[in-house]
Amino acid sequence: MTLSLCMIVKDEAAQLPQALHSVSAHVDEMIVVDTGSTDATVTVAEAAGAQVFAYEWTNDFAAARNAALGYATGDWILVLDADERLTPAGQTLLKQIQAGKPLGGVDLASILMVTVIRHELGAEQSPYSAVSRLFRNHADIRFNRPYHETVDDSVAALQQREAAWQVVTLAETALAHTGYQATAIAQRDKFNRAQTLMAAYLADHPHDPYICNKLGALYGQAGDWDKGRTLLEQGLRGDHGDPIDPSTAYELHYHLGLADRARDDLASAEQHYRTALEQPILETLKLGAYINLGSLLKVQQDLPGAIACFEQAVAIAPDFAVAHYNLGVAHRARGYLEPAIAAYTKAINLNPAYAEAYQNLGVVLFKLGKLPESLESFQRAIVLYQRINPEAALALKQGIRDLGIAP
Repeated sequence: MTLSLCMIVKDEAAQLPQALHSVSAHVDEMIVVDTGSTDATVTVAEAAGAQVFAYEWTNDFAAARNAALGYATGDWILVLDADERLTPAGQTLLKQIQAGKPLGGVDLASILMVTVIRHELGAEQSPYSAVSRLFRNHADIRFNRPYHETVDDSVAALQQREAAWQVVTLAETALAHTGYQATAIAQRDKFNRAQTLMAAYLADHPHDPYICNKLGALYGQAGDWDKGRTLLEQGLRGDHGDPIDPSTAYELHYHLGLADRARDDLASAEQHYRTALEQPILETLKLGAYINLGSLLKVQQDLPGAIACFEQAVAIAPDFAVAHYNLGVAHRARGYLEPAIAAYTKAINLNPAYAEAYQNLGVVLFKLGKLPESLESFQRAIVLYQRINPEAALALKQGIRDLGIAP
């Protein structure tokens, strides 16, 4: 089997080399469609061995991606963005496809698409997502929607016509993504662009649960959960009675939980989180609901329930520092100080720049009378806060003076 990489880019000279380097040895051709770069993107892509094609931007990501697909000659297509990297597990996956090996126990000849897991680097609550980026080079597989574009609808239509085709979801993390870190979002002004494109699409497709979810969540992230809730509830009503796919249903309920929490409707938020967790999707993708449900239960003083949620999150993603930190918070609230220390320490080992974990560890050590260790932990927190939140650093300095342990 041969493989084609397809990308659309604009002004990505800084990030593109890493993306291409991660995949160049594992594909047979690299197709890069440039939508109007003014930096060295084209030169960088060509130097890496990619074929570069110019495309006139039309405010439609799906159209640009489909243009890239049209140049591909491989049997299979991998779609990447410049802020994504193929992981070692992803590289192994491509080798398996090239060798024609079964995936997930399914013969490759029957597989139309592989849904892969992407690591959202820097995400605080939902560090993994499922993306449809690896599929056969089939004329009927095309992207739709101008923003948050996917091939899922065209794949589903093909499966309805030809029932033998299968879609396989693999649990290994195949991609790493930096584009949703806070700094990247600020730099690219993603909100305005996303809001404009999705709102225009939704005006013509008001019953699309997928876009209702994405746009509703976008408004919520911008601080307008009331506006977001309206769209999320609209999405839950579905598209003229058609069933909502489990992944979209999970996100709708998860985001509605956030919306209800923002207005202190804790009972409704809890129900939405629990409904989200009932969806038949990979447990890895449910981390956000486990973290938020655990935090809500802690507020409601259901500390055993909160601990159970955070322990489940830790079991699903042992390397997710946020899950260990929240477990430590719940243990500390229940008076379980030694387990709290263990959880905070694990969070710090996973993320040595975790200021909140150092601060909370200092509090627990102080309660246990371990004053030198407590002061050391507080001081580490102060150093980290000075880089990211100077006001928190000043407040903590005053706090340890009030405790009487400042040097």
